[in-house]
Amino acid sequence: MDTGTHWRLPGAVQEPDTPHRRITQLEAKVAQLEQAVDSHAVIDQAIGVVVAVGGMSPAEAWDVLRETSMCTNVKLRHVAQLVVGWGETGVLASDIRDELSARLMR
Repeated sequence: MDTGTHWRLPGAVQEPDTPHRRITQLEAKVAQLEQAVDSHAVIDQAIGVVVAVGGMSPAEAWDVLRETSMCTNVKLRHVAQLVVGWGETGVLASDIRDELSARLMR
């Protein structure tokens, strides 16, 4: 968490903390938070799909998604988007489908 204290390297040239610079920093932080909220929502939706399909608890579904992400080397957020899309269309990329199926059969 940013406490407002900024460490500066000795002799390093630092830009002055102007109102414009502070606004730019805050806009970047807001964009990051919006992306985090969106990612969290899609992951929650994917957990719901896996719970419904796999007949498991949300904690188990979370593990399935996380392990699928790690084993396919696909970001969790993207795996979640694909799983939610699968719930809507019935279509899922073969690498994700294979990993997910293996985990659901355990």
